[in-house]
Amino acid sequence: MGTKQGRQKQEDLFYASERTETPGHPFYEQLNGVLDQAKFDTFCEERCRRFYHSKLGRPSLAPGVYFRLLLIGFFEGIASERGIAWRVADSLSLRRFLKFGLDEATPDHVTISRTRRLLDEATHQAVFTFVLTEVARRGMLKGKTMGIDATTLEANAAMRSIVRRDTGESYMEYLRGLAQQAGIDSTDDAAVRRMDRKRKKKTSNEEWVNPHDRDAEVTKMKNGATHLAYKAEQAVDLDTGAIVAITTQGGAVGDTTSVQETLPAAGFAVAEQIATPTAKGQYKVHEQGMREVVTDKGYHSGASLAAMREMGVRSYVSSPQQPRRNWKGKAEQQAAAYANQRRVEGERGKRLLRRRGEFLERPFAHQYETGALRRVHVRGRSNVAKRVLLQAAAFNLALILRSITKAGTPRGLADLKTKLFFALWHMLDALPPCYALPISPVEVLIADFPGDASCACTPAFHLDKFSSCRKWVF
Repeated sequence: MGTKQGRQKQEDLFYASERTETPGHPFYEQLNGVLDQAKFDTFCEERCRRFYHSKLGRPSLAPGVYFRLLLIGFFEGIASERGIAWRVADSLSLRRFLKFGLDEATPDHVTISRTRRLLDEATHQAVFTFVLTEVARRGMLKGKTMGIDATTLEANAAMRSIVRRDTGESYMEYLRGLAQQAGIDSTDDAAVRRMDRKRKKKTSNEEWVNPHDRDAEVTKMKNGATHLAYKAEQAVDLDTGAIVAITTQGGAVGDTTSVQETLPAAGFAVAEQIATPTAKGQYKVHEQGMREVVTDKGYHSGASLAAMREMGVRSYVSSPQQPRRNWKGKAEQQAAAYANQRRVEGERGKRLLRRRGEFLERPFAHQYETGALRRVHVRGRSNVAKRVLLQAAAFNLALILRSITKAGTPRGLADLKTKLFFALWHMLDALPPCYALPISPVEVLIADFPGDASCACTPAFHLDKFSSCRKWVF
């Protein structure tokens, strides 16, 4: 197994001035500092040791390097492993982040995907939990109030490739058989498509499947299009914005069904962090664990509300407009639904629902829009779950870096520097020229301003004569 210590080597014996070196990117240098302080590589190597043989096989990719590569996908906005490999091979700063020398070949996409298939989903979950522990240690996890929401991810499979589960027929072969039964010319593709447009419930997941990705399900996306998709559902701490748990299901799974997996996962994740020591003056994990859950109206059902109440969790679930229900034989569900309704209509319920819109939509935007994972480039629910888990871990790391550098991505750090520069520029621009401090090391001269003796009082400035003593030229 490749390790961090095994990749270290003695420096070449020549003067450092004769070797071309570039400074690392400030953002990635800070990220490496956070990971090294938490002993990230040691944890990954111990966790992944059982997947490698001690002697046989070709030289492998170190686990710490593999997980860093997936983190790069989030921070650089690259979805595919091939794109990550190209970006790393082309960037000196990313080479330094991965600790690869100029004379070393960076991992190609085959090695990355082979390592992903080798490491199981539980290992990726352990890395996510490791990052969550570091978040809790830095006082950025409270865990009392959770918001749960889900989004759809387009699968790496095409609708045109779906086949019947029973006969294995393709969609067009099935349509031609229906056309022949209806007395329509089955060789006329236009007539067959016209017949298909009049049919209802054409692609049920119980009848159709994609042979290349059997876990993906036919789903209607938010833009109205129909695709094979997966569903990623996550629980977010509404006090700090940290992602506590994330699960992956088929795209057609309902919210009231998927929450039965996500809610217990969030509860266990918070319970594991209660004993984590926290920096003084920062958030501490709530000693009673998760106590409140906030969701939208898609999660509203008598059974789910009763399950939340049975877990000892107060629910704040938006109530949809619906006719009066018959609660005969469902006393527990009725009590849970009415109690939820009272909480939602209260002042605290309204505040929590507003906070849900802020803290739940922001991670989705960072993970799947700027993080470029709205369409996955792997197949199978397990592989999708691995990518989604590391995407969530990268988001939590971005929270830590934002508390240190005020920026959660390399581009955000560059934008921050630009904003600081222009803020300083406008501050100097607002100062009267006679009271501003000289700018060094630029040699400054006083400009010729006839009739304006006030500019001659400080002969240490280079003024723009077209600015009436108000603009500085650097």
